[in-house]
Amino acid sequence: MKVVASDCWRDANQRYLATAIDTLRDTLKRYIARSRREPEAQQLKHANQLALQELASSMLKPPALETLAKAFGLSSFERDLLLLCAGVELDSSFARLIAEAQGDPHLTHPTFSLALAALSGAHWSALTTAAPLRHWKLVEVGAGNTLTQSPLSIDERVLHYLVGLSHLDGRLQGLVRLLFPPTELPASHQIIVRRIADIWSHVDLMCSSPIIQLHGEGNAGMPEIAAFACSGLGVQLHAIQGSDIPNAVSEREFLSRLWEREAVFGSVLFVDCQDMDGTEYARSVQPFIENLRAPLILMSREPLPVKQRLAIRLSVKKPTLGEQRAIWCRSLSRSAHLYGEIDKVLAQFSLGMQGIYSASADVLAQLSENAEASPDLLWEACRAQSRPQLGGLAQRIEPVATWRDLVLPETQIEILHNIAVNIRQRNRVYEDWGFAAKNSRGLGISVLFAGPSGTGKTMAAEVLANELHLDLYRIDLSQVVSKYIGETEKNLRRTFDAAEGGGAILLFDEADALFGKRSEVKDSHDRYANIEISYLLQRMEGYRGLSILTTNMKEAIDAAFMRRIRFIVQFPFPDNVQRAEIWRRIFPPNTPTQGLDVKKLAHLDVTGGNIHNIALNAAFLAANEREPVEMKHLLRAARAEYAKLERPLTEAEIGDWV
Repeated sequence: MKVVASDCWRDANQRYLATAIDTLRDTLKRYIARSRREPEAQQLKHANQLALQELASSMLKPPALETLAKAFGLSSFERDLLLLCAGVELDSSFARLIAEAQGDPHLTHPTFSLALAALSGAHWSALTTAAPLRHWKLVEVGAGNTLTQSPLSIDERVLHYLVGLSHLDGRLQGLVRLLFPPTELPASHQIIVRRIADIWSHVDLMCSSPIIQLHGEGNAGMPEIAAFACSGLGVQLHAIQGSDIPNAVSEREFLSRLWEREAVFGSVLFVDCQDMDGTEYARSVQPFIENLRAPLILMSREPLPVKQRLAIRLSVKKPTLGEQRAIWCRSLSRSAHLYGEIDKVLAQFSLGMQGIYSASADVLAQLSENAEASPDLLWEACRAQSRPQLGGLAQRIEPVATWRDLVLPETQIEILHNIAVNIRQRNRVYEDWGFAAKNSRGLGISVLFAGPSGTGKTMAAEVLANELHLDLYRIDLSQVVSKYIGETEKNLRRTFDAAEGGGAILLFDEADALFGKRSEVKDSHDRYANIEISYLLQRMEGYRGLSILTTNMKEAIDAAFMRRIRFIVQFPFPDNVQRAEIWRRIFPPNTPTQGLDVKKLAHLDVTGGNIHNIALNAAFLAANEREPVEMKHLLRAARAEYAKLERPLTEAEIGDWV
């Protein structure tokens, strides 16, 4: 029905425009007749005016020509001048008529001189750059000897609008993109849609209106809410990245002019500031939105300052667990046997509506190709969908280590198993049993792995990631920690925000530099460093995933961190028994070995990491000699490893090897 109604309006609008051009043609003919002192005919003019009135009264909404004239405040003279330029583009006979009116067969383009002479209500102020026609670039002035004799042409975007076609200005292509509304929204988001509609129902969207500022998590569904609200108001929503708004004042003003004109044509601008910090926002986005005379929706993680325009801030959260479950059920209705997996993924992944749709589409596509797909198909689809984009701040580690690879005392192994239990059961304890409602702070699960280098801290993180089927990211502290004030905090925010949706495991390896004791404030750098650490404490407390900090020096960790750390696992230097066990497990089953004495190898006073290096180097030596790995290869590899450590290889360690 909407398509039919739209087509009916477009047909009526084109008839209205054609009739308006006929009326203008009659005006030009009468001007030519006066110039030649010929008698004027009035009947056609009156007939066209009556036809215009009848057409306008029968249309579902006003004709585009009249909407544009009203929105830009055009006088009747300016309206007719714009129509004069449109007539040349839409009617091939119009150019000859204009040339005849100007007394020169080569002057086929309208001019200000012709308009001032031929059109009623003419006024010189219409020619100025401050007047609507030139200010809004509705008409373009070509090259000429004088302003009044220069050829005039209608802007292409304006011409399309007059004939009833909505095409974005070519100069905005690639800078903004159209956002399409979803077919449905969860109930909690529909409340916000109604709030937006209520705010804008009391203003004229073609004029300045309050800025709607939506703030919340990146995948909370703010673009979908905005598009749904605009669709209900009968306008289109176009999005622009805040970082794409130019810093140069002249370029910013030109963009404002183009968009304000676009707003008249029925568009609302959606400015995405999710990845911008306060300085970037203040430099370009804030002056742009505060001077823009058009409806606007701003998206950010936290509320942003707006000083010169009224801004109404609305907090947006992801759909509730119940709403997410309902979306999952609708999305997977063709594969109801997967319903039993929904609660499992809800306990780990907090996806927005689009994320759920994408994961479901992935699962259904794989099921259509392979009916015997893995039972973990839904979990893996969610894992892929929520995989964070951390850029250069982190490295994703593909976990391969298992519990069998980990050689630790029973106490440490038990703690690690307990960590896995906390991750698996947190939804039941926090949500079903009410711990989250009782205290919203301290729900993040943070762990400290402390011990000498090479004792298995990173491997333990791999084991947990493998056990829980979660992504593991090693945070690159050289990229996170910055000497510039505020940059470290910004990088930490990006890290936690990106990882939040899927609860990825974040491994801050050798984190002493970042998690060290807060210093006494002696200067501004100390003060900002402490602010960064306090910010980190807050994010760790609220992070829904697992944060693992590793350190070689437990005593270097600030006491404030220790209070907030749920588990502490001490990785001891392996004793003789543990080293022997590591040697038993170090070689893969396919590695050929001969005559290895585990008891003798255990005399090497090194960590598991060093044992791995020795075993690997020995394997290369044996492979090069086309022999199985023997004690002689391990001896050569051990000498190389000890030389790297700048330690002597003692007789007590290798005296009885050969």
